[in-house]
Amino acid sequence: MKRFTPLITLAPAQPRRLFLRNGLAGLAALMAEPLISACSSDEADKAGNGSGGSGGNGPKLRSNLAAIGPLGPADSNGVRLPEGFTSRIVARNGTPPAPDKPYPWHIFPDGGDTYATPDGGWIYVSNSEMIPIDQVSGGVGALRFDASGEIVDAYPILTGSSTNCAGGKTQWNTWLSCEEVARGQVFECDVTGEKPAEPRPALGIFKHEAVALDPVNQHLYLSEDEGDGRFYRFTPNAKNPQGYADLSAGKLEVASRADDGKVTWHELPDPQFIGATPTRQQVAESTAFRGGEGLAYSAGVIFLSTKGDNRVWAYDIKTQTMTVLYDKATAANPVLSGVDNLAVTCCGDVLVAEDGDDMQVVAILADTTLKPLLQVEGHDGSEITGPAFDPSGTRLYFSSQRGPGNGTTFEVTGPFHLTA
Repeated sequence: MKRFTPLITLAPAQPRRLFLRNGLAGLAALMAEPLISACSSDEADKAGNGSGGSGGNGPKLRSNLAAIGPLGPADSNGVRLPEGFTSRIVARNGTPPAPDKPYPWHIFPDGGDTYATPDGGWIYVSNSEMIPIDQVSGGVGALRFDASGEIVDAYPILTGSSTNCAGGKTQWNTWLSCEEVARGQVFECDVTGEKPAEPRPALGIFKHEAVALDPVNQHLYLSEDEGDGRFYRFTPNAKNPQGYADLSAGKLEVASRADDGKVTWHELPDPQFIGATPTRQQVAESTAFRGGEGLAYSAGVIFLSTKGDNRVWAYDIKTQTMTVLYDKATAANPVLSGVDNLAVTCCGDVLVAEDGDDMQVVAILADTTLKPLLQVEGHDGSEITGPAFDPSGTRLYFSSQRGPGNGTTFEVTGPFHLTA
């Protein structure tokens, strides 16, 4: 079923020809509408920030997080919010979210992101961290909103995969969904659900967590959710005619971080894990990270969270140095714990979703101040997942993965961003 009209009208044979030649990237590039524009710097306009990393033609925004007040008491949905913010539940596991649409929302919603549509609406995609049991598997579901914010459709964009944890948005507006299993891979998904997802084995075979695109160099960075996981970089062998990375082939490297923070990249001999040695153990000098989790790109920096030691790292792409942005063990105000999925505002504030602890989304502001933005009560044993802003920057989507009913997805509306 066709869910929206492409931004560019094509001759009837052209979409198929582009798809066959360039895969999802070639077709999606012609359909792409940027998510959310960054602050008004040249690099931000070129490369894009926001929760998914695609800026350019949307409204100019500026972050308002520094002005947001403290959290108030929980609302009727069990969400504590600052004054001036409201919440609603947009999807629950097992229940169809869209009127007159049979697709039920998936169990264990995890990483996600948003995509603008030509009619002024947007799509929110969400992974399912389900281990296949009795013909029920993981995958990815999508919610489509109209320009007024009403849900008008819900549908799958990936089925038959396993334990889909986090992922990442591409500059050409596809979704990369990661399998968090020992021989997991990355799937590139068409967010409209009209084209089948494509496996991308060139991005490595390992216990994938998240992906972040450096849109300037067309490199992809990947995290690994193992106690001794690694930090990876993918460089494509070629770019498609639109100038975007061709994910079908390339070089996968693993990071080695020196004591001074300098990072050296080493090519992996067997990135597809064909032999007996797991990917993370193939380069002896590579650095182990204690449970790699969320990744996000902003203005030349890749942010990485590692849950095993409650740290958020910042990798400067130009200088190839990696520093610790937040460390609970040494922080003066260690309110952030169980660091997991990441998102960024238009201007580089880092949003960190907590796995457990007190179930908050906490922002690390540009001056490294910590600010809780919301808290979910009554969801013991769960985690916050999938934070992502809508195109206006005023709606934040996220899920409680294992709360009541094994999966609830929320929308919080308020002045996270202001028009610049």
